[in-house]
Amino acid sequence: MPVAELLPVVFTSGWASGINPYLVVFLTGLLGRLTDAAVPDALMRTDVLVVCGVLTAVDFVADKVPFVDSTWDAVNTVVRPTIGAALGLLLADDTTTLQQALYAALGGSTAFASHAVKSGLRLAVNTSPEPVSTIGVSLSEDLTVAGVVALAFAYPWLAAGIASALLVAGVTTVVLLWRLIRRRRATRRRARIRRSASGAPPPGA
Repeated sequence: MPVAELLPVVFTSGWASGINPYLVVFLTGLLGRLTDAAVPDALMRTDVLVVCGVLTAVDFVADKVPFVDSTWDAVNTVVRPTIGAALGLLLADDTTTLQQALYAALGGSTAFASHAVKSGLRLAVNTSPEPVSTIGVSLSEDLTVAGVVALAFAYPWLAAGIASALLVAGVTTVVLLWRLIRRRRATRRRARIRRSASGAPPPGA
């Protein structure tokens, strides 16, 4: 892979791995088999594709059940950054040892950042008094990951720009959601305290 394309592809694959690493490996391997994309041979192996296909199916189900998705995120806290780092290392196979280490660090750290955003967003959604549909959030993540990974090998810098924008937007959204949830909880606590002080029954009593 040309050096000019390596940096954005590693960054994008790292970001996507923090959300759904099994889908990233599966799609990357398929792209290598079906197109002329510069994909490492290890990712195109049949056993790798089969295992990642099965894990993609498991992730698809687990990620769409409220609170089960947060448990699944916790289980994958180590897996997602590790796969992001491994992809960076494999994609940088033709570079020097130092460069390989740097690309692995880039892939792993980017995956950890997007994993933290995903986990924080899901916790906020699950604990919100008026939660957004977990299925809707998960489907949008899956579609975004698939689109960005496919784009990365055709227009790597555009894909990296999209991944960067989504990472920043994700951090901002998580911060705003948690602030909103804290304010609502504080408002409810104050309302309960006022009702207790006045001796009024709680709503619905």
